[in-house]
Amino acid sequence: MAAPKLSAISTRAPKSADKEKTKQKTARLISELDELQNLLIAENKNALLVIVQGMDASGKDGVIRNVFGSLNPLGVSVKSYKAPTAEELSHDFLWRIHKHVPAKGMIQIFNRSHYEDVLITRVHGWCDDETAVKRMKAINDFEELITQHNHTTVLKFYLHISQKEQQERLQERTHDPRKMWKYNEKDFDESRLWKKYMNYYQQCFTACNKIPWHIIPSDQNWYKEHLIATVVHNALSKLNMQYPGLKK
Repeated sequence: MAAPKLSAISTRAPKSADKEKTKQKTARLISELDELQNLLIAENKNALLVIVQGMDASGKDGVIRNVFGSLNPLGVSVKSYKAPTAEELSHDFLWRIHKHVPAKGMIQIFNRSHYEDVLITRVHGWCDDETAVKRMKAINDFEELITQHNHTTVLKFYLHISQKEQQERLQERTHDPRKMWKYNEKDFDESRLWKKYMNYYQQCFTACNKIPWHIIPSDQNWYKEHLIATVVHNALSKLNMQYPGLKK
């Protein structure tokens, strides 16, 4: 499958999209996800790993809360990846990732992921190109392993936000009391490296697309949530899950 080209994909919903109707469709999808999750838990044959990547202020937290927040908490877990600890750095880069992949019957969400080790590390020169190429091969092998050997469906989302929209959201954190806790001066420094990030994201999409990336226009939250809910709903529906009968 050809890798997606960020430069060719809009960060906004099509002009023909109706906001209110789309939000109604999203609500129905999320309601149906509750039953699909129940089937996933009951059948206990498959797992779902949802990877959410994106620039600062692209809405990772919000989409996780709004799409998955109403699901049974016993069957869904969220892992947020930050800078690795000293212990994590003493292992291979996938060590801290592998122990959080979902068990059968579970939905695991990664807020950022193993892809940070070929993105921010390259932007800041902590990882050279040769190492990054090896890591991307390891990522492909890792995703193939959990897909083929533990019946894990992997969904990879990149929240495609424009730099203009990002700047507006970062500025909002400086004066909205409800969002001030998210403010980090370093986010503005990272935004200045936008072109580098886009370059390395594009390389990542090209090298790690055996399991395809979903590029999600994210300037408008209602549209972003609809697209992600649709992809997750379709993926779980395709598993053709069934409730097990009584054990004899």
